[in-house]
Amino acid sequence: MSKTRLYVEKKLSSNIMIYLKNKQHHFLKNVLRIKIQDNILVFDGLTGEWLSKVVSINRDNIVLQVINKTREIKSETDIWLIFSPIKLFRMNITIQKATELGVTRFVPCITKYTNQPKINIRNLKMNIIEATEQSERLLLPSIEEPIKIDKIAENFPKDRCLIFCNENNESLSMIYDALLKKVDKYKKWAVLIGPEGGFSKEEQEKILSLPSTISVSLGERILRSDTATTAAIFSLQSLVENKK
Repeated sequence: MSKTRLYVEKKLSSNIMIYLKNKQHHFLKNVLRIKIQDNILVFDGLTGEWLSKVVSINRDNIVLQVINKTREIKSETDIWLIFSPIKLFRMNITIQKATELGVTRFVPCITKYTNQPKINIRNLKMNIIEATEQSERLLLPSIEEPIKIDKIAENFPKDRCLIFCNENNESLSMIYDALLKKVDKYKKWAVLIGPEGGFSKEEQEKILSLPSTISVSLGERILRSDTATTAAIFSLQSLVENKK
């Protein structure tokens, strides 16, 4: 069985042909140096994972033939990551690690202290695809256009628990202890990670006014956004997975 996994933007089924170009073509031909009849695992985020074989290697494309399905899609924990955009390098790390840990939807939010209001959605989608391929997930997380934190608070769904990682309150319960009391109440979750300067007083009040908000601590140290994201999602997943 091939260890190479590729995401394709085409609904898959037995015996169809897939034409790979550009980056995927270069990767398979010049990096992996694949050969005719080699096996490649492919997935589309819709139908599951499929085994395919290389039937043609050309100058501009590689042709795969889908053979049979190897894995069905299973339900995943519904987790949003609401995050304030940060510098590109660390934002890429945040997206990669959150995808590996099972986030299903990314929501960039603009706050008073956000210092990177413009982001490259296309670049982040590529990071999501690469992390999904690497982590052997079958569902591809979505990413939204940036939205102001006020709009998120105004329209936040009541049936989704909002985990507010609040570094400004030293008296809060640690995230694991706080979630332990709520893990049986909610099926849908969102983790909120703020900018380097934190949230303004007005923003904190709006977030805390939501009935589904849980304000939690990630410890006594001030964490970078990518570290805080990883710690929060791992804590949530470890509790939810144990309940299944």
